[in-house]
Amino acid sequence: MDADALITELEPTVARLLDRHLAGAKEWFPHELVPWSRGRDYPAGDAWDAHEVELGAGVRSALLVNLLTEDNLPYYTNTLMSLYGNTGAWGVWVRRWTAEEGRHSIVLRDYVTVTRALDAVALERARMAQVECGQVPRPSSLLHGLVYVALQELATRVAHYNTGKQLDDPAGREIMKRVAADENRHYLFYRGLADSAFELDPSGMVLAVEHEVRTFEMPGTGIVDFSHHAKAIARAGIYNFEIHHDQILVPVVLRHWNLEALTGLSAEAERARDAVLERIERIARAGQRDAARRAIAA
Repeated sequence: MDADALITELEPTVARLLDRHLAGAKEWFPHELVPWSRGRDYPAGDAWDAHEVELGAGVRSALLVNLLTEDNLPYYTNTLMSLYGNTGAWGVWVRRWTAEEGRHSIVLRDYVTVTRALDAVALERARMAQVECGQVPRPSSLLHGLVYVALQELATRVAHYNTGKQLDDPAGREIMKRVAADENRHYLFYRGLADSAFELDPSGMVLAVEHEVRTFEMPGTGIVDFSHHAKAIARAGIYNFEIHHDQILVPVVLRHWNLEALTGLSAEAERARDAVLERIERIARAGQRDAARRAIAA
């Protein structure tokens, strides 16, 4: 099925999921969550002191990557519109999603600025570099895009939530919990859309799953020193191979989409399914090795 036909066939599902999303939405305001009383002026040239807020390297890296990813929102919106279009229920959804993700950028930036959790000068330089770069994952087709965003939104929710758990600050924990809740609702929308796509084109979706599982990366491509931050985030237990396997691939690909039980697949899709299952097993082993290394180092 070609992309235009899929968009048309999926439009009623988008409308239904959008109605569900809006019905369950709870309005919240970034300014009510930020602990403004803890802030003070930033004189020009004021040097940041990392010891003002005692945070581990992994938590700081997670806050930085999470925020810069949200700052890169214009390019994600552009990518979604290139896949789904800007009309009908698809367009309404993309604009609503953009508005909600923009709220995350506002609350995260205000929080780290007020609390001085991050070096504001380094953060702004990193934001400029990230947005000037404009680099984001760009799925090659509608089906690839549905698989990627379903996995990515859940992964983002997990990363936000785990970051909050490591903040020894009620305000910070509440902010990360609120952002994670939004990301979970985005995940449920995309997962529901992917479910319908499996019914329309199971072989095409299996091929998309194989590619997206094989090439999956957390948002952050293009962030200055991203590899360094990703390693710190993994060491801190915020997001790593073990979490990716246990909390993303197993519950979504193996259980919810029940990849092993799909029938009526093309020969190419059958081979792709075998490759996905093998890849997930390899990720499980990598996660176990990393966990053993962390245990020894602890």
